Amino acid sequence: MSDMTDTAGPVLAADGTPLKRSLARALRRQKLRALLLIAPLLIFILVSFILPVVDMLYRSVQNGIVTNTLPRTVEALADWDASTGELPDEVVYAALAADLKEAAEAKIHTKVGTRLNYENPGMSSMFRKTGRKAKKFDLEAGGPWKEELIDINKGWGEHDNWRTIQTYSPTITSGYFLNAVDMRVGTDGPEMRPEDEQIYMKLLGRTLWMSLAITSCCILLAYPVAWLLANLPARKANILMILVLLPFWTSLLVRTSAWKILLQQQGVINDILVYVGLVADDSRLVIINNQFGTIVAMTHILLPFMILPMYSVMQTINPSYLRAAKSLGATDWTAFWRVYFPQTVPGIGAGSILVFILAIGYYITPALVGGTKGTFISNQIAFHISTSLNWGLASALGAILLAVVLVLYWAYDKIVGIDNVKLG
Repeated sequence: MSDMTDTAGPVLAADGTPLKRSLARALRRQKLRALLLIAPLLIFILVSFILPVVDMLYRSVQNGIVTNTLPRTVEALADWDASTGELPDEVVYAALAADLKEAAEAKIHTKVGTRLNYENPGMSSMFRKTGRKAKKFDLEAGGPWKEELIDINKGWGEHDNWRTIQTYSPTITSGYFLNAVDMRVGTDGPEMRPEDEQIYMKLLGRTLWMSLAITSCCILLAYPVAWLLANLPARKANILMILVLLPFWTSLLVRTSAWKILLQQQGVINDILVYVGLVADDSRLVIINNQFGTIVAMTHILLPFMILPMYSVMQTINPSYLRAAKSLGATDWTAFWRVYFPQTVPGIGAGSILVFILAIGYYITPALVGGTKGTFISNQIAFHISTSLNWGLASALGAILLAVVLVLYWAYDKIVGIDNVKLG
């Protein structure tokens, strides 16, 4: 039997090619067709998500501006020992004069000054003032550049400024991440900043607990609304659903501005409390420009994102389960807590993840109603991107925030199980 099979040769397809090769070719075509169908989505994810994240991570450690702008100075400073407390020698000052002359002619000296000013305030003005006179430097004269540069700006005679240039001369730096965790590069390595300069870790802690508070408030308010939507007749449920979706048709700025009107000391809520006699006119409640105002406004804005997942899960729960529990002697509370509520937990989990992650990244609403005590770390990220233009620090803060979210997501998966999260 085996001899007959061997002499017969491989099984052939209808076109005469071996069946195995024909099947492999058909499978390759099928995979290529599937890849072409999902290619637009893959490209969209790559362009809109993967590449921005990679660029953010690169900017958080990229530091080539010092080396590119002051190449001779960086090379000359390589042999300088900052721990001695002495200023660099004449060779370093001569290299700096040559670099500043080229940088001033190219009009890029202010960029390196801005970068170093993030680490040591005052260096931006030092580079700007020196750059205005650097174009007239006569490099062939041979100095003495040390005295001339110190005469132009006394900052060139300060040891800390030179140590800053040397410390942040490498093309890859950990300085942005150290700043993001309230640390800095000291003479003996990383060290904590003074207590009055430590703001980012406090902001991160505030962001996490306020996002958790907002998520908890959304759960408490959304659960009964979702239950009503799932148990009312279709006509009434549709009307309520329109009211739930109505905020999506209103601008975020309009909703936030409305809360400013409601919460301010001369606003509607305080006026009502004064009118009914619960609060004295000279003791109006301060419920805006603080954490309370942020929690209230953001709970209102994010509430629909909690209601919809809960509603979609509650709709799938068969009412006969509750009737069966009651027929077996369970009270209304027991039937709800032991039969109905466990089936709604996947919807609570889905809504909680959605609301919590959205809350962490919000910055418009906290900026408008939070004042100085109710802002999030995302407000600092927005500030460094649009105002201070310290994109490296903003990227480092964003990377830390992304890492925190991923860790929390991993912890949620280990404790609750992401497979238990459902949207319907």
